[in-house]
Amino acid sequence: MAESIIIRVQSPEGMKKIFATKRETAASFLKKVAKEFGFSTNGFSIYLNRNKTGEIVSQSKSLSLLKIKHGDMLFLFPSASPGPSGEVMDVAVPHSSSSSLSVLSRPQTSSQVTEDDIDQYLAKQDGKIYRNQDPQLCRHGPMGKCVHCVPLEPFDEDYLNHLDPPVKHMSFHAYIRKLTGGADKGKFVALENISCKIKSGCEGHPPWPEGICTKCQPSAITLNRQKYRHVDNIMFENHTIADRFLDFWRKTGNQRIGFLYGRYTEHKDIPLAIRAEVAAIYEPPQIGTQNSLELLEDPKAGAVEEIAAKLGLCKVGWIFTDLLSEDTRIGTVRYTRHKDSYFLSAEECITAGDFQNKHPNPCRLSPDGDFGSKFVTVVATGGPDNQVHFEGYQVSNQCMALVRDECLLPCRDAPELGYAKESSTEQYVPDVFYKDKDKFGNDITYLARPLPVEYLIIDITTTFPKDPVYTFTSTHRFPIENRDVLGETQDYHSLATYLSQCSSSVFLNIVSDFHLLLFLVTNEVMPLRDSIGLLLDAVKTSNEELAQTWKKSEQWATIEQLCSTVGGQPTGLHDYGAIGGPSVPASSSSMWSCRHCTFMNQPGTEHCEMCSLPRS
Repeated sequence: MAESIIIRVQSPEGMKKIFATKRETAASFLKKVAKEFGFSTNGFSIYLNRNKTGEIVSQSKSLSLLKIKHGDMLFLFPSASPGPSGEVMDVAVPHSSSSSLSVLSRPQTSSQVTEDDIDQYLAKQDGKIYRNQDPQLCRHGPMGKCVHCVPLEPFDEDYLNHLDPPVKHMSFHAYIRKLTGGADKGKFVALENISCKIKSGCEGHPPWPEGICTKCQPSAITLNRQKYRHVDNIMFENHTIADRFLDFWRKTGNQRIGFLYGRYTEHKDIPLAIRAEVAAIYEPPQIGTQNSLELLEDPKAGAVEEIAAKLGLCKVGWIFTDLLSEDTRIGTVRYTRHKDSYFLSAEECITAGDFQNKHPNPCRLSPDGDFGSKFVTVVATGGPDNQVHFEGYQVSNQCMALVRDECLLPCRDAPELGYAKESSTEQYVPDVFYKDKDKFGNDITYLARPLPVEYLIIDITTTFPKDPVYTFTSTHRFPIENRDVLGETQDYHSLATYLSQCSSSVFLNIVSDFHLLLFLVTNEVMPLRDSIGLLLDAVKTSNEELAQTWKKSEQWATIEQLCSTVGGQPTGLHDYGAIGGPSVPASSSSMWSCRHCTFMNQPGTEHCEMCSLPRS
């Protein structure tokens, strides 16, 4: 059997190890390099020397004849900048350096990754922590600097620990500055995602479970508390958003789940930090009890994403309640999540990891084009004062990898413990460890069976602003979606009732409600998915003129007629100052909407053509 060797290949994006044999041809070796780096076979050049001399070309000569030995380093350069003409060699010169590779076309490079707007903004910021001169310690002029007043780096641990409250996790962009702050300015920094799966394409042995080797076997994982976080603060724009979400639990006693829609902005309390601002909560179809939650398939999910995008919003996280009444007379709740129980259960960590994997964070320093996630988790639960508190979390990138590769399970009887799966004939699972201290203060390594989930959790401060902000300015409440169990339905009856309550003469304030806009787009009687763009632009930019222009459209006139037909208000809805008059019953000669399924029926009929239920 041919002796296996390892060749190191240095590229502008970092170094990779290529496994080969001495008898392997140069053409076969170049194909391996192309596959490892994700290049086309003719899109790169490999050289023996850093100065682009001694190019390795695709040929039938073996690596041993080319004098390439175990441990040698070759250099990779893009084809856009080839070496000097006349230096292409079919044999290697004495090994003084390594070889180089260049690329013409690549499926996806770090420069092609489009990062989020907030990441692009923070990448351009200085990030330094500037300090004034200390009158007692500084002994220099006003233009000088010393160790007591020189600007600090954004990842300075002493500074972060002395903030009030102390910051345990530096921001992700401060972490990037730490990685790229060396002499090479992070030229070879690559944020690689963890993989728990066997590498494919290993031909030296039968596939798992018959065989495995060090080349394809994933490395063991030692869990560490993550030192950085992708989101440093969660802020609800106002209390109304949270109160409306909690109303469901207050009225039914059942738990509730929702998705947070908002935007990512700069959090100025921490250097280079990111804040997730929540502007609305969408409640998907679900089944909730006092002790459980189950998400159902959501046919409107695509429409919600589309509306949010046109409003300048995105899905920034999810929220769920875990509330039990302590005393119904004074409205207190139980304090169940604390350091002696758990903050997030293993099942919740797995769910959070799954959501984060579905919403990756674009990153130019990652070979995969993404690294980690900005998707946050918020729990509405009881606090130490027995009042409702909102606690924010994320799970670590290690947890995301374990969840993505299906290596983590919850424990049935201990919510604070997870369990790393054991390898089976269907799946190889790498060993997972964590470190803890024994009673003598020594560091002991334990196998993660079971695993305290506190190693996977990153806490995030959750706040409300002193001065409330309103992306959606309507002061009246249109019914929230998927609350039929409360008798709150989204139909043209509720729309007519909503409009009859609005006394504002500003049309923009009337329609500026996330749940109302969602109903206008997704209702089955008259969906406005293709004709509501102007109204969404008006709400996004707070432009009353655009709203008034859309109000004059044929679509809004039809909506007014439908509201009048179902027994809401007459078509004089154009004059919102007089909308509070008595409702006008539907005429028997006009179309009528079924109270059960909202189907629009022809005049003169007494039973719904769709569901056959009586009109009354």
